[in-house]
Amino acid sequence: MNNAEILVIDDEEQMRRLLEITLQSNDFIVKEATTAKDGLIAAANHPPDLIILDLGLPDESGHTVLKKLREWYTKSIIILSVQSSEDDIVKALDNGANDYLVKPFRTAELLARIRSTLRDSTSEENNSLIDCNELQIDLAARTVKKNNDAIKLTSTEYTLLALLAQHEGKVLTHQFLLKQVWGPTYVNESQYLRVFIAQLRKKIEDNPNKPFHLVTETGVGYRFVAKD
Repeated sequence: MNNAEILVIDDEEQMRRLLEITLQSNDFIVKEATTAKDGLIAAANHPPDLIILDLGLPDESGHTVLKKLREWYTKSIIILSVQSSEDDIVKALDNGANDYLVKPFRTAELLARIRSTLRDSTSEENNSLIDCNELQIDLAARTVKKNNDAIKLTSTEYTLLALLAQHEGKVLTHQFLLKQVWGPTYVNESQYLRVFIAQLRKKIEDNPNKPFHLVTETGVGYRFVAKD
């Protein structure tokens, strides 16, 4: 993660300057683009480790840029935008963004999100054991343990937990989870998620009323947190 290269695609000069200072002071290499066209060219010519993308670009919608990037770019993309509606957030996440922060933002939170999304996806895919301190999820054996004691989950509970854990740190939208776990005909059945998330919290959380691992992103979806 040290010296990771980050491409910032944002037309606002003050924002680019703030990001440059913040990122460079934390040992990141920063590249910049001020338009959708230049951002796509920069990403294609020298693919960065992570892209920070604004939605309000002068020549093209950031949503369109995101979809174009996801045709080939497989690394992390964080949306940084003044657009704060649930529709915009859900649309961006469904189109492949790893995370979404609304301007103005706290730099400490942005850095935390960057560190989370810069995890080595290749090593994660090759490692079937997800170790979350007291909680262990073995994807190969399809087992879950807490403090070395086996937790009995239904097939649906396990599928939902494994899906969230495999995307650790990333917000998964309600529609994405419903489609992946229950199928495309259930994308509007949000009550399914509420029930199963509540059941999972009772089984894996120390305090289901103040969950650590299964975090609600209000109006958008859920995020799995592995460790402090």
